[in-house]
Amino acid sequence: MTVIDILTRVDAICQKYDRYDVDKLNGANVAGDDPFARLYASVDADINQCVDKAETAKQEKNRAAVVALNAEIRRTKAKLLEEDLPKLQRLAVKKVKGLTREEIATRSDLVAALPDRIQSIPDGSSTATKKNGSWGASGSRTGGAIKFDSTADGNFDDEYFKGTEESNQFRREYEMRRMKQDEGLDVIGEGLETLKNMASDMNEELDRQVPLMDEMDDKVDRANADLKNTNVRLKETVLQLRSSRNFCIDIILLCVILGIAAYLYNVLKK
Repeated sequence: MTVIDILTRVDAICQKYDRYDVDKLNGANVAGDDPFARLYASVDADINQCVDKAETAKQEKNRAAVVALNAEIRRTKAKLLEEDLPKLQRLAVKKVKGLTREEIATRSDLVAALPDRIQSIPDGSSTATKKNGSWGASGSRTGGAIKFDSTADGNFDDEYFKGTEESNQFRREYEMRRMKQDEGLDVIGEGLETLKNMASDMNEELDRQVPLMDEMDDKVDRANADLKNTNVRLKETVLQLRSSRNFCIDIILLCVILGIAAYLYNVLKK
């Protein structure tokens, strides 16, 4: 086989599977008014996000973060399988202006391939990797329609959301820590109750002391008034004593002067 034959065969294969190119299909239709293209692009983006989260959870060492990521993946998968896929099924068979029968058939094939992509995303549960038939344990295709193992009301059974050992251990640790926090809060509540009782007793004691304090204030005011009156009277008394004492001193000095004068007169007279 020559190189030209190989290139020709590769080109034929590429043209044959060109209609399955998701990026090309989205790029041609998302910008328009085609609801299928918009919804399919959204579903494809959600699937890629779930794959990225699964890779992150695989490398994450924090168990709480892993459990949270797996829970988000399971919620997204449930939304895609229960809500988005039925809408895509209805839109895939709807006739759109400008689309050929081959393109409509391609859309049906793209929708048919989505359950496998969704179910292949690891989410930490044991049901995520089980396979049964063409679509695995969670779904089967009969008569060209997609059917999932859900209850009569359209919700998945409890086993789909069954927690793993890791998630159960995380829940147990969470419950233990919550119990410890509750015990600590109870101790804090008892302390606050004791403080409340002490504050109430102090308030009652202050209420009893208020009349005594008022009486003491009245007595102090009366004592201040009496002290002021006493100071005034004492000042007046001191002034009166000082005036009478000066008069006596003046008389004594006058007598002394007169005596000295009489003595000098007698001496000079002799």
